Amino acid sequence: MPETDPLTDLGVRSGPEGGRIRVWSASATAIELCVFSEKDPSWVAEYIPLSKDASGVWSGGSPSLRPGTQYSLRATGPTGPTHRFDPSLHLIDPYARGLSRTADGGWRSYVQDEAFDWAGTSKPNVPLDHTVIYEAHAKGISKLNPAVPEELRGTYAGLAHDSAIGYLKDLGVTAIELLPVHQFVTEQRLVTQGLVNYWGYNTLNFFTPHAAYASRAAQSGGTGAVLREFKGMVKLLHEAGLEVILDVVFNHTAEETVDGPTSSLRGLDNANYYRQDARGRYIDTTGCGNTVDFGTPAAQRLVLDSLRYWANEVQIDGFRFDLAATLGRDARGDFDPEHPLLRAIVDDPRLAGVKLIAEPWDIGAGGWQVGGFGRGWSEWNDDYRDRVRDFWLTDIGAARAHGVAPIGIGQLASKLSGSAGVFSQERGPLASVNFVTAHDGLTLADLTAYNHKHNLGNGENNRDGTDSNHSFNYGIEGPTHDAAVLSAREKAIRNLLGTLLLSAGLPMITAGDEFGRSQRGNNNAYCHDSELVWLPWEREDWQDDLLRVSKRLLALRREHPALRPVRYGIFGETVPSATQMDWFNKEGLSMSARDWDSPTERTLQYLAASTPEFEEFNRILLIVHGLEVEETVCLPEHEGVASYELLWNSADDHAPIETHAPGDELTLAPASMQLFQAR
Repeated sequence: MPETDPLTDLGVRSGPEGGRIRVWSASATAIELCVFSEKDPSWVAEYIPLSKDASGVWSGGSPSLRPGTQYSLRATGPTGPTHRFDPSLHLIDPYARGLSRTADGGWRSYVQDEAFDWAGTSKPNVPLDHTVIYEAHAKGISKLNPAVPEELRGTYAGLAHDSAIGYLKDLGVTAIELLPVHQFVTEQRLVTQGLVNYWGYNTLNFFTPHAAYASRAAQSGGTGAVLREFKGMVKLLHEAGLEVILDVVFNHTAEETVDGPTSSLRGLDNANYYRQDARGRYIDTTGCGNTVDFGTPAAQRLVLDSLRYWANEVQIDGFRFDLAATLGRDARGDFDPEHPLLRAIVDDPRLAGVKLIAEPWDIGAGGWQVGGFGRGWSEWNDDYRDRVRDFWLTDIGAARAHGVAPIGIGQLASKLSGSAGVFSQERGPLASVNFVTAHDGLTLADLTAYNHKHNLGNGENNRDGTDSNHSFNYGIEGPTHDAAVLSAREKAIRNLLGTLLLSAGLPMITAGDEFGRSQRGNNNAYCHDSELVWLPWEREDWQDDLLRVSKRLLALRREHPALRPVRYGIFGETVPSATQMDWFNKEGLSMSARDWDSPTERTLQYLAASTPEFEEFNRILLIVHGLEVEETVCLPEHEGVASYELLWNSADDHAPIETHAPGDELTLAPASMQLFQAR
């Protein structure tokens, strides 16, 4: 959007002589700025009528609009089914960079103190092919960390503590993706049930950090203290070389249904900010009560300005867009990959280099858009998630029950190699965010321990959460002391982690999966703020063993460029920063149609050679065996390959380093993987 756009400089801009505010509403007939007394914040010291220009922007000023000053907006407008004006309501400025609570539990905007010394710290700018994302909760990651001072546990400062940063660095991830940290509130339904919104997907304002995640000292530290703690967290993570990605929720707001609490956008211009029909009934493609109308230029600009603020003023490295298909719906409600907002986000020079990740679906018609976003976007790949789970879990369960797995290995191979059937040649494998679990759903350990969700604690009689878990409990539901079952589960976890971290694409690990964290079968723990969801820092011996495997796999991915191509290869051509792929069956011969498709032939050998631009040449061999019987394989012969050195075996964490020649025969353990370096 050009700088001549009349929607520039919305919100408060303050200077030595006070400040001016600009707020958009096409429908309002009057907007009043209320400035509250510094001595008595319940008292309005000034009422200032704003004036409207031809673009629908209302503006005005006051010498009192300086850092720390609380203010609100009151809007008057027409009545009718699409309008919800109420001039008695004190509304939040959509561009407010500071929010405070009132004595009656409401919210006030305040002018923020933006001062912060970055001391020359810059963004790490980790290349996308080197990126490994760690999805975590800003509170939950440090709430139980005994190395963090008690007063900092569960805070931004706790996340930035040396012990937490050291853990992330030692693990080997490169970016932490935080569940929503924009200021949010708990939905009214949950409040009446005595529950809370822990995940945070109920945004109140797009410019302010969630204050409850700051330390008590920051919360009571006056203007700018919470923001400074947040920026300090980012600064320390950057100094350690770790990037910060925010999960952002622009698709809906905390104003809920049309009769829900009015706090900001609804009171300023309901007709233009929310999708609705002519009778004022909301068109909800989010499942959260309302849907922001991104056919409205002001709604588009609100998102773009929020991203610019966080990326530049707060130095955020990337964004994951919740229900991103909603952001691409046009005036008719149809998804358009060339939607002005989606293109503006990618093309904005002030967002250059920022990582952009779409959750490429919503619940509206045509809402599943995996592979449908354009250049510049990476996307959560739920097809990858489901196929990997099925191969190692539900297919194994089906084979136990019926004597044969339902499907061969071909579909898994397409996921290992970058999901070329889903994403265009132009976008390449890094368009795919590969994941096996996320915050919503079973944890990795629970995938191997529960066939069914166990969500009674959510207060909805186990109705909430998906019933399609693609899991397998190995014969016993939940915890067990059966040694054989535990051994099979632990190997399955290693296979799932190995597949995730050795696949082409952009991998994402959910916090705690690296050591087998459990949520006791709850696959929708959004309303729990307890040890059920907090990251445990005390582990059992088997969890320490699994953590060592996770670190090893991350190191192998880092050390072997053949595992992380930037581009898709093209048959018969040498494509820079791609991977030349050759596929062999268990006999060491090129794969036939039967090898790809037969449920009785679930073994392949995947030889991948890098075509380097910036790193040394590298070649690996990955053997995948998806049947619960031993199998003999003959290592493939290939030009330029003289030996295969074993790097990792999912069936034996302590397998010695062995070197084999092409043509040698190996015995694979049931349902296992092996990785070799080919020399």
